[in-house]
Amino acid sequence: MSVKTILVSQPKPEGDKSPYFDLAEKYKLKIDFRPFIQVEGLNAQEFRLQRVQLSDFSAVILTSKTAVDHYFRMAEETRFTVPDTMKYFCVSEAIAYYLQKYVQYRKRKIFFGKQTVQDLADLFKKHKGEKYLLPSSDILREQIPVDLEKMKVPFTRANMYRTVAADLSDLDDVKYDMLVFFSPSGIESLMKNFPTFKQNETRIAAFGATTAKAVIDNSLRLDVHAPQPETPSMTMAIEKYILDSKKKK
Repeated sequence: MSVKTILVSQPKPEGDKSPYFDLAEKYKLKIDFRPFIQVEGLNAQEFRLQRVQLSDFSAVILTSKTAVDHYFRMAEETRFTVPDTMKYFCVSEAIAYYLQKYVQYRKRKIFFGKQTVQDLADLFKKHKGEKYLLPSSDILREQIPVDLEKMKVPFTRANMYRTVAADLSDLDDVKYDMLVFFSPSGIESLMKNFPTFKQNETRIAAFGATTAKAVIDNSLRLDVHAPQPETPSMTMAIEKYILDSKKKK
């Protein structure tokens, strides 16, 4: 069966430019976007159970805009006034600029890398003696704390929000030619929202090793897996699958 309809379990890309839009136009596809997971914040009482005091830290490591939002939300809920001396280490420039929503942007206190915490290695070396807080969700990419430990960064992880299954009850079914997932939580949401889901001819695409494992662990068939050396992005992997399918006809 050819692929004509695709459901991507993420929010629709902002703006007019996206590899998904190009893919849809090139192969006459119907691509819909719908987040299968959502984020909800821990309340102050849940946060305090971790025995983390925000006042103990002189710097914050921020890995997403969501982390920024929940750090300042938790500061407000626990009545902690974030000092002007706080230093912010962001994994990307976009996250650094997003901080303007909460603080006056001063480059001497806000630092950023290109995309990963590894990019911040030299900055961490220049700022020895800081005590770093890592605001995160209950699900954090394992590589982040591993990299920080390798760099011998003195950090404390604090869960401030959690990832939960989104309510998909308004969807009658998930009858698409392909479903695209980016996290194990997305697979869990699929099974929670549609406990009688039968894969049949539906192709499942997964990004990342843990997502692929979740597909298999739930007795589903993995049809598309990225990243791979020849297909580093999900859209490239989907395109390769479409082209390979046409060759088999």
